[in-house]
Amino acid sequence: MSDISAEQVRHLANLARIDLSDAEIATMTTELGQIMEAVASVQAVATPDVPATSHPIPLKNVYRPDVVADVIPTDKALASAPEHDGSRFKVSAILGEEQ
Repeated sequence: MSDISAEQVRHLANLARIDLSDAEIATMTTELGQIMEAVASVQAVATPDVPATSHPIPLKNVYRPDVVADVIPTDKALASAPEHDGSRFKVSAILGEEQ
């Protein structure tokens, strides 16, 4: 078991402004101890010769070339719009006045 105490859990809960009962503090003491033990076991394996990784498989972004293509004219884009002002789509507000 780790060295975390109920007093430390109570102090952490106070810092986080979380009101915990005595039963919750006992549960959290056990759970935080288990978490600390799991982290310690990972730290024991993480030696300088093991590179840090965020993902087990190397990832890279695949980009396509940015090619300028023909675009649809504004009048055609707006032709089937429910509402427009001649150059833009018109949409009703979705947020209230509190914005």
